[in-house]
Amino acid sequence: MMVASVLHQIRLANESILTMCEQLRDVDLSKRPHGEKRSIWELLTHLAVLCQADLLISNEATSIEMTKFYDSHSFHSLDDIMEGLRKNYEDLVAEYTPLNNEQLAAYTTSYWGVRYSKYEWLLEILGHLYHHRGQLYTMLTYEQVTVRVSLFE
Repeated sequence: MMVASVLHQIRLANESILTMCEQLRDVDLSKRPHGEKRSIWELLTHLAVLCQADLLISNEATSIEMTKFYDSHSFHSLDDIMEGLRKNYEDLVAEYTPLNNEQLAAYTTSYWGVRYSKYEWLLEILGHLYHHRGQLYTMLTYEQVTVRVSLFE
């Protein structure tokens, strides 16, 4: 039940990101509220792979494997990003749904040395997604891009 609840919250966050994407125009994507930080497009591409990337990290992918992963995932349109958001969430659900309590309690270590249980990694994915969703909403607001979206149920 706990995994299902966390996956539900991740789904809600993902759906709100998709709702924002549906309201964006191409001109919005290149906006960069701060010169040294990501553009809206760059943040969306990060969000599109976040569930899969964090899943790989939780499964002890190496730094080299993660570089290869990021290099092999590029997006050419907002539709591509939206498809990535959907697919990578589905992959996360497929990975976590069959796990039993023993598997959820097993620890893995990231390539930079952080050690969490499989369940803690799922919570980390939720936190990571909410963090960047908040950034996206703030960036859009700062750039005066109006989106109608409910961020919470």
